[in-house]
Amino acid sequence: MAKLKDLEDYQEEINQCVKCGACRAHCPVFAAEKREGRVARGKVALCQALLTGDVKAEGKVLEDLSQCLLCGSCEAQCPNKVPTDEIVAAARRRIVEERGLTTVGTAVAALLSRPRLMNLAAKTSGALSNLLFKKIPEKSGLHLRFPAPYLEEGRTLPPLTAKPFRERVPEVIPGDPGRPTVAFFTGCGINYMYPEIGEALLKVLKFIGVTVIIPKDQVCCGLPAVSAGAGATVEALAAENLRALSRTPVDQIVTACASCSAGLGKIHPQMGEEYVVQGKKCIDIFVFLVQQGLAEKLAALPKAAKQTKVTWHDPCHLRTRGITKEPRQILASLPQVDFVEMAGAASCCGLGGTYSVYHYQHSKKIGAKKAANVKASGAALVATDCPGCIMQLQDSINHLGEQARAVHLLELVVAALPEE
Repeated sequence: MAKLKDLEDYQEEINQCVKCGACRAHCPVFAAEKREGRVARGKVALCQALLTGDVKAEGKVLEDLSQCLLCGSCEAQCPNKVPTDEIVAAARRRIVEERGLTTVGTAVAALLSRPRLMNLAAKTSGALSNLLFKKIPEKSGLHLRFPAPYLEEGRTLPPLTAKPFRERVPEVIPGDPGRPTVAFFTGCGINYMYPEIGEALLKVLKFIGVTVIIPKDQVCCGLPAVSAGAGATVEALAAENLRALSRTPVDQIVTACASCSAGLGKIHPQMGEEYVVQGKKCIDIFVFLVQQGLAEKLAALPKAAKQTKVTWHDPCHLRTRGITKEPRQILASLPQVDFVEMAGAASCCGLGGTYSVYHYQHSKKIGAKKAANVKASGAALVATDCPGCIMQLQDSINHLGEQARAVHLLELVVAALPEE
């Protein structure tokens, strides 16, 4: 089986860090904590010390290496482009090899590597949602009725669906002759928590005549396992997805989740040429829609008499890969939307996969800045392109006591389409 790179494989990149400190101005964790071990150059130094044996994987070393969102903001601004997120992820895999998975990591690996178990857990939770969750009065989201491990009281959560998205739709949805054929990589967030996003994507692709393949045997992209250091799980999931997405010839593989886009387009290609080929086929839904001319079609629609003020949040896994223009192009073309930029649109929301589980109070502190920027924009809605960001944004907005809602941009696109 193809493998992810080991920490030793990053020695050259580690040596490229000149400890200039440019990363300090862009690390959301450092901005919240102001501790050197939290910033990229500090983590790179720790990884070098792990390689030389100067430190052991214990105590403060473990704490500092866990305090990373893997958002890639540091690399984007680094003059030497040191991939700190990849280095830290490799260090976490090394630590897991030496010490084993944490309790949360074990649960993540078990669920992600057993799709039937994950389906059962989601369906059971969805069927019992009225018992397990309570609605928040006048706010978006739900709260758990009972305490749960690693989920702090007061956290807003979306309910799991009683019927996952991939079970709601056929595997093949024919389009118009001569139009592209795409595979839809749904990801876990859409499949288990936000099926309405997947349904919106299908409506948009039907509008432009695209044939859609939704492989039933696709699995998680593995990003939560990357965050947890569960390298073997990431590698196994990547191999399963390679088989699932290669079974039927398609022009491109579309994603509506920034994390899934990074998994297939950035992380999996580290493992070999076949993953590089697949990664090149992977495309974010809004890049695809702009290429297909949807922005012009939307802009030609009559302007709505009443417009809703909407702002945009850049998911880190899109922003650090240069995907920022296309979502804004679609958003600005919507006839029912008054698009306003907010301050700090490109800053991380604070989710970071398992980071917000281990370090929820720090995650809340990072999210509070984003929620304050949403409030200052005056927007009623904050749109984005990542189910994880939607969950984190809504939680942060609720803690601020605001009424704004976090939505996926596809939901706004569908609302603008002419009725059939």
